[in-house]
Amino acid sequence: MWRAFLILMPRHRWANHLLLMLIAISNLVVSYGALPASGSDLAPDSESNPPPGPDRFSIIAVEYQSYEWELLKWKDRTLVCNITVDHDGMPLPDEVYRDCGTIIYRNWISQPMCNLNNVANCEGYYAILKDTDTKEKEIAMQLPAASAWVSLEDCEPVYSTSTNICETKPMLVITGQEPLPNESIIRIEGTYDGQSFFCDETDVCKFRIPETGDEGVTVEFWAYSTYGDSSIIYEAQVRAKQVDEGDPDQLYWYVDVLSAQWQGGVTATCAESWGTFPPVGGAPKWLSTPTESEDLSSDIPYTYLAANLILQGVVDARSCPDGGLSPGNVANQCGLEKSRDAVREWQNQFDGLILETAKETSVPAFLLKNLFARESQFWPGIFQAVGDIGLGQLTENGADTALFWNRSFYNQFCPLVMDSETCGTGYANLDEDQQAALRRALVGSVNASCEECPLGLDLTQADFSVGVFANTLIANCEQAGQVIYNYTGSLPSDAASYEDLWKFTLVNYNAGGGCLAEGVSGANGANGLPLTWETVSPHLIGACSGAVDYVNDISEQVDQ
Repeated sequence: MWRAFLILMPRHRWANHLLLMLIAISNLVVSYGALPASGSDLAPDSESNPPPGPDRFSIIAVEYQSYEWELLKWKDRTLVCNITVDHDGMPLPDEVYRDCGTIIYRNWISQPMCNLNNVANCEGYYAILKDTDTKEKEIAMQLPAASAWVSLEDCEPVYSTSTNICETKPMLVITGQEPLPNESIIRIEGTYDGQSFFCDETDVCKFRIPETGDEGVTVEFWAYSTYGDSSIIYEAQVRAKQVDEGDPDQLYWYVDVLSAQWQGGVTATCAESWGTFPPVGGAPKWLSTPTESEDLSSDIPYTYLAANLILQGVVDARSCPDGGLSPGNVANQCGLEKSRDAVREWQNQFDGLILETAKETSVPAFLLKNLFARESQFWPGIFQAVGDIGLGQLTENGADTALFWNRSFYNQFCPLVMDSETCGTGYANLDEDQQAALRRALVGSVNASCEECPLGLDLTQADFSVGVFANTLIANCEQAGQVIYNYTGSLPSDAASYEDLWKFTLVNYNAGGGCLAEGVSGANGANGLPLTWETVSPHLIGACSGAVDYVNDISEQVDQ
């Protein structure tokens, strides 16, 4: 049994004190600049020194069982060498090499098997356990580092538009966090659009930020600890735009922050990975999320949905010509009229779950609902006996994208199918059979078809699938960003707008990365950057052409 405990020892305190003295001297120097005290406007400061970064560990004494072996010659039983190991069982070859040298090691690994009934003729060596003992050894253990986080003060997040509204000039707040007991944050430093700032003897730094351009500005920030080190350097993109909303007497600030350290309200999905902001004031309706599920309600006469409700006996259309169905199992006009109420109720039954999923994943709720409408008309089974399955019609290729490009989702889903050790290698490192098994499991998880269930559907399975499709969209936005970079050499934020990047994501979801690559490379070669839907869509031809109507249907379906 292993047992660990801390050894109390000096942590190079002279180095800590020296660093703190240097910080103090730095304080005297930068005090000639303007300090962004709480509530003040940002002003330039002298150039900050690069922080040392995390540098903390503790020495652990580990108690373990030591085994001493003797290596003897079969010929005369003379001792050749002693081998000490810290595990049960025979010494390993590398341990023989370490304690006995090269010649004995080579003889040991090449010697023939010994017949224990006639050991007098055995060649080479044999090992015998001589003694065991409880010992201690010291190992270095990495300690958790300081960190820093960014937020806004006196601003209200607007969930539907994934932005923040401030009635006064916005206040950026950077907060240091020290995880070790008896240590604390003593200083916050950083740069705002190239201007240095610091806040001394505090773990919170606040300053009002000026209006920025549409692309925002870069903020770097870090925190110093009494431990004698600092956090890593974090980065954020900050955009602040002042608008009057039609009333010049009442000015508002729209503020967006993109950072892995953001602690405010919801951030527009994929905006951080793309490095681009949604439009000032928020994204268009089809890329937004309402506050109430009732706002997602729709009343569209879906013919495929109506036909399935008629076929499953939910709607009685026997009085209609051909039982309410046209060839190809779509509802005729009479069938649509008979099923109108049932169709309206059915297409809205997932709204609450869509809204909940949107809040958990930040995937826009209207986008999810529009995608389900276009893919399956909310009938979560198998489409016409082909490999498109569920509300969002997932295929094995789509499952491959989800598992490869959305690592956090892979980490959640894989242990439901395979053991954690196998999953820990990552999807790309699984063998082909394991990847195929995982893809099939993911596709199966969104298939609500169930012969024994009412209506032939397991609606709890359909409910589960909403989150799967949201995470699949996130994976597609990651892949779409990579395709754009690969074929233009530019970051997504430099190549296209937030709304157009989502349209390119839908191309990726519907037709695949190859089709998106054709559209992007064609538009970039003909027109250059920036890429727009209007310049990319004409290059989606042949097998890729269906993606044009697909994207237009989803992005234009706002008045429901």
